[in-house]
Amino acid sequence: MSIKRVAILGAGNGGITAAADLTLRGFKVSLFELPRYYNRLSNINEKGGIMLKRKNKKEFCSPALITDNIAEAIHDAEVVMLTVPSFAIEEFAVLCAPYLEDGQIVMMNGAASMSSFLFFNALKKVRKDVSFKIGETASLTYASRANEKGEVELGLEVKSLLFAAFPSSETPELIEQLKDLYPALIPAKNIWETCLNNGNPETHPGPSLLNAGRIEFSNGEFYLYKEGITRHVSNIIKSVSKERKALCQELKINYLSTIERLSSLGYVQPVNNLHDSYNQSEVFAPIKGPLSLTSRYFIEDISNGLVLWSSLGKALQVPTPNIDAIITFSGSLIEKDYWSEGLTLEKLGLSGLKSSDLIKRVEDHSYTY
Repeated sequence: MSIKRVAILGAGNGGITAAADLTLRGFKVSLFELPRYYNRLSNINEKGGIMLKRKNKKEFCSPALITDNIAEAIHDAEVVMLTVPSFAIEEFAVLCAPYLEDGQIVMMNGAASMSSFLFFNALKKVRKDVSFKIGETASLTYASRANEKGEVELGLEVKSLLFAAFPSSETPELIEQLKDLYPALIPAKNIWETCLNNGNPETHPGPSLLNAGRIEFSNGEFYLYKEGITRHVSNIIKSVSKERKALCQELKINYLSTIERLSSLGYVQPVNNLHDSYNQSEVFAPIKGPLSLTSRYFIEDISNGLVLWSSLGKALQVPTPNIDAIITFSGSLIEKDYWSEGLTLEKLGLSGLKSSDLIKRVEDHSYTY
């Protein structure tokens, strides 16, 4: 397949960045946003495009289409790329269902949280007569920030990024088809491997919780990676990583340590210790935030990240005391019940399964929906 047209669904930081990057690289891009958020793109529409800034270079580009009409967004696209929070996946699946076309590739480009599993099952419950392939990255292919003026600051295009198809037998084929878009994609064993090597649940909630007072007091003038991840705060990242490693071992998938993951992506240069890797990173250090205790660093990375990891731990009899503590204290902080609201194996339809069965369910999607 020669990819010429890409539909990008979700116009946050990742979506706007991808729209600009791929347009500048010669692809015909349609950028879709939900009608209730479409007014956020008013400046882009008024200017007729996006200004992409990377290092000392500025480039203006005009995607082929910017729309809140899902049918026209995905029509004739070889790749339908979702750059949305994991908690929005099922909504977008139902939205796409009437219009998805046979042979299209659905690419989940963001923080992995069984995203392709969620999308596939939600769509197939609504429409069974469409044949498509689907896969997901472990994290977003960019480090970037987009502002309301339609300007993107691109800090990083990742160097090496885990990718898995659902089912996993289709991973080599999808990587080959997507290589013109993202040559950095490398095969993961399955979507459990992308899920458990998504760094956001490990990096964001614990350090953000320990800096909660500073976040509230700062009124937005806070830099988690430069200020908040100190020598002692980095220990909570290490503790969560140790529990994540045990989950990976039970599922017989590759575990990337925090430093291995960050350096392979291109975020950091390995130095003497973990906190210096964050503090001195040219990519991380300038990033401001989180701006509040209800940012995605808490809400998404706990609800669809740590809660799922904890649920997996219970099923596999792997203790996750640090993960559990972060979930509980973060919920108390904003009076939110992450335990009942978050993503669990039960909500995925995977409760009561042994590790071998959990692996089978992502290697053959005939078990699902």
